[in-house]
Amino acid sequence: MKRPTLVLADDHTLILHGMRRLLEPEFDIVGSAKDGRALLRLAETTRPDVVVLDISMPLLNGIDSARQIKRLLPDTKIVFLTMHADRDYVSEAFRAGASGYLLKSSAEEELGPAIRAVLTGRVYVAKDLSAELRNLPFRKSQLSTKRESGLSTREREVLQLVAEGRSAKEVAAILCVSVKTVEYHKYRMMKKLGLHTTAEVATYAARKSMMGLGPPAEPQLSDVPEDS
Repeated sequence: MKRPTLVLADDHTLILHGMRRLLEPEFDIVGSAKDGRALLRLAETTRPDVVVLDISMPLLNGIDSARQIKRLLPDTKIVFLTMHADRDYVSEAFRAGASGYLLKSSAEEELGPAIRAVLTGRVYVAKDLSAELRNLPFRKSQLSTKRESGLSTREREVLQLVAEGRSAKEVAAILCVSVKTVEYHKYRMMKKLGLHTTAEVATYAARKSMMGLGPPAEPQLSDVPEDS
């Protein structure tokens, strides 16, 4: 019988090694990634049954990575493995399409059972989370659709990369767009958030931990440069 396939994503090598050690006896690990953009490429190539990923990752955070994976591969299950135990993180993870949410502190005991649960269509929530969080409605349709900032997908991507200290030229290369397009989205993003300097962008991103709170605003095609 064919074993379920997994892709693992975390920016810490020790975490990746630990997950692989725990999961290899039962699942086929078809790849691992250390940033969100590498994860997207890997998921598209391998089309795994389950992606296990962290929220805080460079280049593209786990929340936005999950959103894009679910659009591309709607049948792939998403399990977050993170240190974040706050309500906003939990609800946003499920809004992005997660089927499971685990804390790294309990990964050794819960990671295998969580993956088995989501593969059968169930939802798995870490036992270490508070009763309030464990009783949240986890169906995407039941979650609040309140927008934190109204940023588009591209604006959130630019926000993260600018906050990481990357130049407009570097951001353009990563996103495969022109520098002009990056500056356009940076201006729109900062205007929406009421930010005026790159330092303020970094402070805002650190406060939000690059989790992309709130669903993306609908893009207005007439307002977007052609290569965006």
